[in-house]
Amino acid sequence: MTTRLQLGDIEADVVFKKIKNIHLSVYPPAGRVRIAAPARMSLERVRIFAISKLAWIKKQQKRIQDQPRESPREFLDRESHFVWGKRYLLECVESYQAACVELSHSRMVLKVRPGTNIAKRRAIADAWYRDLVKQALPGLIAKWEPLMKVKVKRFYVRRMKTRWGSCTPTRHSIRLNTDLAKKPPECLEYVVVHEMVHLLEPSHNKRFKALMDHFMPNWKQFQEKLNTLPVRHEDWEL
Repeated sequence: MTTRLQLGDIEADVVFKKIKNIHLSVYPPAGRVRIAAPARMSLERVRIFAISKLAWIKKQQKRIQDQPRESPREFLDRESHFVWGKRYLLECVESYQAACVELSHSRMVLKVRPGTNIAKRRAIADAWYRDLVKQALPGLIAKWEPLMKVKVKRFYVRRMKTRWGSCTPTRHSIRLNTDLAKKPPECLEYVVVHEMVHLLEPSHNKRFKALMDHFMPNWKQFQEKLNTLPVRHEDWEL
């Protein structure tokens, strides 16, 4: 059950769960605030905690709202698209062959059947981006598992509207955002390491940050890069 907490001009969704520590998150695109609190904690204690974090909340909301947005993609010729951080100009080719996406020098060639609408073209491109991340993940996971002494049993790739990745420690599974295929490769690796560290420490506490510093000393640079690159323009679901 979710409880709405009013903090001046800021609203926060509070969810009480069977957890040990309180967790505060601010989500794009509008800076929605969510607090996960231990079931035994009173709403008043949650309020006091949230008030102590107001300056941080406002800072995060401003960062999210100031992050540049991509213009809506129409999937037309010479439209800009990004693959692993590099810019390509789209070329749409109509044919009766199976739909696919290919890279050729500075062009991203989208082959579709005649009359394919924008929604279908977008779906084809999204599936291709998802496959890129799926292909890149096994190697990255294999690289970091022995270093971190953890085991990822399952991984999933899908479009995610509020985060770049997530982890379910109890299932040893991680989820990655399809759009990471548009960002530089080091951003994908940073997110993979971030989620794998959650197998050792579920929360974003001091221990989590210390583990990130140990395994990937320059992780904050990758985090900053990822958080300043343009994000997808769409109607976000809150």
